[in-house]
Amino acid sequence: MVRSTGPTAAIAGITPGVQGQGIWTGRRQLFVRFAGEAETAVLYTAEMLAKQVGRAVAHTALHSIALAGRDPLASCSLITETFSKSKPPLPVMLDCDGQRPDDAASVAPVVAMLQVTFDFGDAPAVAERALATLKHAADAGKEHALVLAPRDATSDGQVLRIVEQAHASVPNVRLVLHPSPAGEKAPLDRRYATLVDQAMAIHRDVTLVMRIPSPVGVR
Repeated sequence: MVRSTGPTAAIAGITPGVQGQGIWTGRRQLFVRFAGEAETAVLYTAEMLAKQVGRAVAHTALHSIALAGRDPLASCSLITETFSKSKPPLPVMLDCDGQRPDDAASVAPVVAMLQVTFDFGDAPAVAERALATLKHAADAGKEHALVLAPRDATSDGQVLRIVEQAHASVPNVRLVLHPSPAGEKAPLDRRYATLVDQAMAIHRDVTLVMRIPSPVGVR
């Protein structure tokens, strides 16, 4: 007899922590961190993951569950099976780079919040796929957020272009703007007040939030 275990995924850890970025910055969450290629990990089935999440949630006070780490949407089958068979004990947020919009459509029904973190890669298709991912969440009636994480070399014009594209593609998206890494190491200058003002002239729901660095913050 051949026994099928269903979808599996390599998970680097399931631990509570404080969200370091995005729409729920500062919230205490249970982090399910999907592993990268070189990380030590455990191979989980949907049944194993559901049991481990249930045990962890039962023993500590948490706001929500964060599916994060390396490319969690690559494990969309596992996520869908885990949270469709039984209702999650807490709201589930999936934080990704938005580069798998078709998989986002599959996962959207089983998550409460879909967050795309955009770090201003050069290829226009990167932005298009990120916004397509958010649209799937919006079409499914789920909360959705776009986290803008500019690099030190990112211009205000680049930020505002993404704000314009997001407003046109996903009108009700919540936008979170994090200062660039250099801006997080010193007091913010007037640039960010002006940038938020310009962004809100395009899209009303924009929030400027400082990241919480490790070891307190987890991403």
